[in-house]
Amino acid sequence: MAGAVRARPIRRRLRLEGFPPISTSIAPPDSTASNATASDSAGHPGEAAEPAAAEGTGRRRFLTYLLAAPTLTVAARLGLDAAAPASAQAAVQAAVQAAAAAQDAAAPPQLLGLPGIPDVLDLGDAMILAGLPTSHLLVLEITPAGRAALHLPRLEVGQGLTTAIAMLVAEELDAKLTDVDVPLSDGRPELLFNQLTGGSNSVRSLYDPVRAAAAAARARLVTAAANRWNVPATTLRTADSAVLAPDGRRLGYGELAADAAAVVLPAVPGTPKPADQRRLVGTPTGRIDARDIVTGRAKYAGDLQIPGAAPTVVARPTTINGTLKSLDASVARAMPGVLAVVQIPSGVAVLAETFDQALKACDALRTTWNPGPVADLSTADIQAQLRAAHAPFLLPPLLTPYLDGEFDFAFVNHAPMEVLTAVADVRPGRAELWFAAQSPIIAQQTIAAELGLPQNAVTVHVVRGGGSFGRRLFFDAALEAAQISQAAGRPVKLMWTRNDDMRHGRMRPASHHRIRATYGLGQVLTWEHRAATVRTDLSHGLGEALTGAGFNLSLAGLSLAQAFFLLTEKNPYNVGIPTQLLAELPLAMHTGSWRSVYSGMVRVADEIMMDELARRMGQDEVAFRRARVRGAAGQAVLDTVAKAGDWGRPMPAGHAQGVGYHDENGGRVAYLVELDASDRANPRVTKAVVAADVGQVINPRGLEAQLNGALIDGISVILQAGNHIDNGAVREGSYADFHYARQRHTPPVVEIHLMPPSGAPGGAGELGVPAASAAVANAYARATGTSPRSFPINF
Repeated sequence: MAGAVRARPIRRRLRLEGFPPISTSIAPPDSTASNATASDSAGHPGEAAEPAAAEGTGRRRFLTYLLAAPTLTVAARLGLDAAAPASAQAAVQAAVQAAAAAQDAAAPPQLLGLPGIPDVLDLGDAMILAGLPTSHLLVLEITPAGRAALHLPRLEVGQGLTTAIAMLVAEELDAKLTDVDVPLSDGRPELLFNQLTGGSNSVRSLYDPVRAAAAAARARLVTAAANRWNVPATTLRTADSAVLAPDGRRLGYGELAADAAAVVLPAVPGTPKPADQRRLVGTPTGRIDARDIVTGRAKYAGDLQIPGAAPTVVARPTTINGTLKSLDASVARAMPGVLAVVQIPSGVAVLAETFDQALKACDALRTTWNPGPVADLSTADIQAQLRAAHAPFLLPPLLTPYLDGEFDFAFVNHAPMEVLTAVADVRPGRAELWFAAQSPIIAQQTIAAELGLPQNAVTVHVVRGGGSFGRRLFFDAALEAAQISQAAGRPVKLMWTRNDDMRHGRMRPASHHRIRATYGLGQVLTWEHRAATVRTDLSHGLGEALTGAGFNLSLAGLSLAQAFFLLTEKNPYNVGIPTQLLAELPLAMHTGSWRSVYSGMVRVADEIMMDELARRMGQDEVAFRRARVRGAAGQAVLDTVAKAGDWGRPMPAGHAQGVGYHDENGGRVAYLVELDASDRANPRVTKAVVAADVGQVINPRGLEAQLNGALIDGISVILQAGNHIDNGAVREGSYADFHYARQRHTPPVVEIHLMPPSGAPGGAGELGVPAASAAVANAYARATGTSPRSFPINF
């Protein structure tokens, strides 16, 4: 918050009995010590205590400590009770051992067992564990102007995270939502693994710390008002960003900020509200930044006016990872507005007074390029190598009936609406960058090493992004901008064109899948899934986070991708003995995490097989799933979508319904779509019904937007959107030939049904993609009578 002063914390430290200290060498910025205060009772001021196990917190309790004056600044410290560290470590150890067993081809199938590894500990749990030691460094300020500012160590890329966090703050503070700001934090290396936006983990990991920080601030504000009025704190209440006395007196939070900053031990409990006292969380709410977005006030990296930053573009190789062979820049340098031409490892940069001038000069460069490492490969070659990469099935079918299926998935570009843009100002001894960063800490470390600077000499300003879908986990543009700025000796504003990102950016890896299911006597006996993908680049800090959570990958004999795969992929049905293994094809290509990562392929193939197996065994597809899905919550989701979508109703020729189900990140969802394939070259989804259970929903409107977006992703990648490789080059270069769904492809009717809150929030950002994709594929199969095996279908 502009003008806010963050003072040094008080030197004393208190620890509440029954709470173990958290071992960490990390301290708040500019701090010399801290002062912990807490109340052991739970609840809102003047209310009864909340049961310890409420809201799914279970083993978690809260400590808070005071950081600053005169602005009230608190940080949420999320502690674990005495049983928690052992429980968490045991879960990690069990998951590592199971993962190692799963990778051992000689391991007896019974060792793989049920439930799946993600049922014990999933990727989100591991990321939360990794972030626990620094979760108390989340900072909330109450300023003299009466604003509440939660400094968010995550990236807003259109998913509505800032609105959800603002709602949590407003709820616990009893503040007006319009009085809450959620600025994005600069890169903060002291947070270690706690500034990574990904894995549908932001709300899951921030839910408890944000509530703790806001509740602690509220308790201090109430205490400050009680001291000023000389009345018992328990007689006061809070509403509309103010503390209210029974006699009608009112003090705004801004008036109390300085006094509250001096409160050491609050006179009322500083713990979050019980669910029955919430007024905002769970209520459909418009985005807090909606007006700024539609009026152009919201600033993206391309909107920033950094003094002296020259518009810059880069000429790139003709093939993936090609290198420069020769350059003649004489014509380009002589063109109007051109300021400089510099060579960097990935190409040739042109700096000019305007982007138009830079683009024209870039086209005027005379370059020849050495071929890249995959220049002899095209789509068919890569698919053949993927098919050859599989481990064999463990169980021969012998005399047991079985069903086999093979599936190909193409490369897919992220294609966010906002192209990659980064501003860099590199000077002797320091560097400053502005860009949309999902992993700002690893970006800061990498850029510092590239520039030959210490990490603390590089400042990363995190700027909102216009879409990501996993793309902005990587900071290719920022690294290039830093290299160019250093070489040119001036600030630059680098923009990747759409063609740059399509042909030289990140893609979801192509993959091939083999599945064998055996069955008999009305039961599924075994389910073997072999996935082979081009190696997924996960070098954006996730490996360090998993290590921080207790996973020793070297001891388990796992690659990072295999660990990710085993922490996310599971079959949610009782299908006898399931096995899922990943093989990686190590091609030198730019890949990355695309929304839902492996699940967007693995679970789609599984769901297609579930449909085919149901028909083979003479059962209804929804009933087949319902009888085998693990847990009543999954059954309820399937029941809801089947009833609301009128599953099984008669359809015209060439039309059909399809269903898909997915369970991940603490949530579960089912999609039912109706598809018109009377024109097979132009199939269209005409209706979609969605049912989702993600635990406590913060903002239903935001969740509905996520589920709707997942539907469009599913329609796109199943029916028409993908990338071809032609002799080491990506064929598609823009939305003109990367056929992502347009408005005419979207269903005119979409119904979304959210299940009642059930425990703490689950992840939702990626949850819907596999189920939506599977529903579209299954509807196409039922409408045409042909089961698709290669995606997108119309490629």
